[in-house]
Amino acid sequence: MRTIGVAVAIPEPYGGELQRWRAAFGDPLADAIPTHVTLLPPTQVDDDAMDAIERHLLAVAESAQPYTMRLRGTATFRPVSPVVFVAVAEGISSCELLADGVRSGPLRRELPFPYHPHVTIAHDLPDHVLDKAYEALDSYTCAFTVQTFSLFEHGTDLVWRPQRDFALGGPLPGPVPPDEPAGEPG
Repeated sequence: MRTIGVAVAIPEPYGGELQRWRAAFGDPLADAIPTHVTLLPPTQVDDDAMDAIERHLLAVAESAQPYTMRLRGTATFRPVSPVVFVAVAEGISSCELLADGVRSGPLRRELPFPYHPHVTIAHDLPDHVLDKAYEALDSYTCAFTVQTFSLFEHGTDLVWRPQRDFALGGPLPGPVPPDEPAGEPG
């Protein structure tokens, strides 16, 4: 068994900036979790299911198109969950469609809460620290084009690492990997 997740990685310089904020708030997971918007939360899968899962994710990515994501301001899941996050202000429906597609087929699963795309900046910290995080980034804003989502694996060292990127609308630019056939010459 392995634990995987699927997410939209927040590109630089924004990903690193938000990760540094998370570390500054004292969140012990800041260095273990790349800055992201979750599409599939941590999920245990059999090792022998990975080929089918990757084919599934490739099909989901190819059926989608790149989109603009705008992050703006902060919000919280308190009192239900001790989380402060930067809100997705544009691209919500695109995230929802991707998440629905990812969480189908071999990755079908029910969520304990309704899906709400967001970027966590503080989690499981004392209330006064969560308040500080909420206030510190209340005017934060950035925008970028989402062109990929990524398959992540949770390592034995408890660090999440990207395993493969999936391009929205088609294959990633660059050479064709040896296990995938090349398309017809143009």
